[in-house]
Amino acid sequence: MQLTCHGAAREVTGSCHQIIIKDAQSNPHQYLIDCGMFQGRRYADEPNFEDFHFDPKMIEVVFITHAHADHTGRLPKLIKAGFTGPIYCVHPTRPLTRIILEDSYHIMKENARRDGEPLLYDEEDVAQVFEQMHMVNYHETLELAPGISFMFHDAGHILGSAYLSIEAEGKRVVFSGDLGNNDVPILPETEDLSQADVVICESTYGDSLHEDPKDRTAILRDLIEQTVRNQSVLLIPTFSIERTQEVLYEMDQILLHDLKTTVPIFLDSPMAIRATEIYRHYQNYLRFEADILSEPDKDFFSFPNLQETLTRDESKVINDRPAPKIIIAGSGMMSGGRIMHHLQRYLPDEKTQLLIIGYQAMGTLGRRLYEGAKQVRVYGQEVEVQASVKAVGAFSSHADQNKLTKWLTPKESDVPKKIILVHGESAVQEVFATHLRYHLHTEVVIPEMFQGVEV
Repeated sequence: MQLTCHGAAREVTGSCHQIIIKDAQSNPHQYLIDCGMFQGRRYADEPNFEDFHFDPKMIEVVFITHAHADHTGRLPKLIKAGFTGPIYCVHPTRPLTRIILEDSYHIMKENARRDGEPLLYDEEDVAQVFEQMHMVNYHETLELAPGISFMFHDAGHILGSAYLSIEAEGKRVVFSGDLGNNDVPILPETEDLSQADVVICESTYGDSLHEDPKDRTAILRDLIEQTVRNQSVLLIPTFSIERTQEVLYEMDQILLHDLKTTVPIFLDSPMAIRATEIYRHYQNYLRFEADILSEPDKDFFSFPNLQETLTRDESKVINDRPAPKIIIAGSGMMSGGRIMHHLQRYLPDEKTQLLIIGYQAMGTLGRRLYEGAKQVRVYGQEVEVQASVKAVGAFSSHADQNKLTKWLTPKESDVPKKIILVHGESAVQEVFATHLRYHLHTEVVIPEMFQGVEV
């Protein structure tokens, strides 16, 4: 087998991995694991417009580990370039991918209208993705060629997320996709790695440890209390899928059991509102810390304080509501979406609190705010940052160093002979590679972009 990374190589976004496998008759087959968008300063950064460094017509099958844009965002471009094969994913991933790709197209179309930016693909290419997409179950074996089989396993990252195992050429190879954090209150734990000869592993937080998951509730409760006490605004830029639903769940529990307040909470993200409906529909894939389905409303993502602002007119009303108020809006990296208007309006106010609860890629506005910038540019205007900025790793949907290491250490078999690190910043990967070599005593490889690696 040979692996080539066409994204997420010594960087976090743009996951796209080509693997060439020989079947039982030694015939080669080309497969793709994920086809994600590069994310940075602009919504669709320049690398997304480059031609693929492989022939899309030669790819037989694409496997999607989960719906996030950095794993699915270039699927329409792949189809535009000639890919005609099936796209496999776990059941909830298909509807979640639909809202992400449709939203992405809407944002790019708006940017094209406002700034003259080019479109990455056409609306017809988006629609065709779902004509070619096939939904499967966890642990369902897919034998696509003699001696080559695939299986999805629960990654505990977002609804429908998976890691992928491949049985071929006498070995077992595993792609981690993105692995979930510990003790996520609405998802099952990441499924243990039973055995693998080679693992292609994400490394987003390979050099760091998150706070204790129990701390996230206390931190959020304290911020809500401060917002009410100071008659201020709490801004929470959030990813529409998983982080939003997790925050809503935490707020529901806080307001139900710990804190009695009527502070209005605005969910100002059409995409997050649609995603939450999908979470409701696929609740059999979820796992809750509390027995919330026994609560009177039997609804795990809504409560009296919450107001969903689906339309633009509804969103504009938020400005007229006096503080205190809490605004949850996309995008999570602050590279577009409705959060931009709120940042422009509230960052100059020293009473404002900005809570960062997800990874911020290099070059994004979120990264600059996370690193303490005192002035940022929003929609072409310089905005002074007087607001306090707090980041909480315990809300991350990614595994930290401890969890990644534990997952890479199967309980009933040997440590993988080779670990290939992807989906991480170069400096982080170097730290994690050193850590793994020391603790697991195995070969660790950090591939460059477009570098072929023997699996």
